[in-house]
Amino acid sequence: MSLHEEDHPAHHHRLRNTRIARRARLFRARLNGYPRLRLAYKIAIGVFGIAVVIAGLILIPLPGPGWLIVFLGLAILGTEFPAAHRLNMWVQRKVRGAIAWFQERRHRRAAARAQRAAPGR
Repeated sequence: MSLHEEDHPAHHHRLRNTRIARRARLFRARLNGYPRLRLAYKIAIGVFGIAVVIAGLILIPLPGPGWLIVFLGLAILGTEFPAAHRLNMWVQRKVRGAIAWFQERRHRRAAARAQRAAPGR
């Protein structure tokens, strides 16, 4: 069981049983047999993830996918660092909540418009 499965036992990811995911688990299992290589891998992922997050932060005021790149960097960091994974899960919950709130608001407004436009008033 991976580190993130222990943190989120109820979290079932739809990509967990793909061919790429199985190969990644095999790679990680082999990597765990070499502590120095594992440390180097963790450092490389950390540097790369931070670079992606910084690039995304730089791109936020510019037109384009700045926030998407920031979240991609957090996802990269989340593969090795539990704190980044928890932050990413928190952000996902907040985004889903905001989307649900906007959808509910849209439905309430549509229902109110339909009620005002209904004949017989």
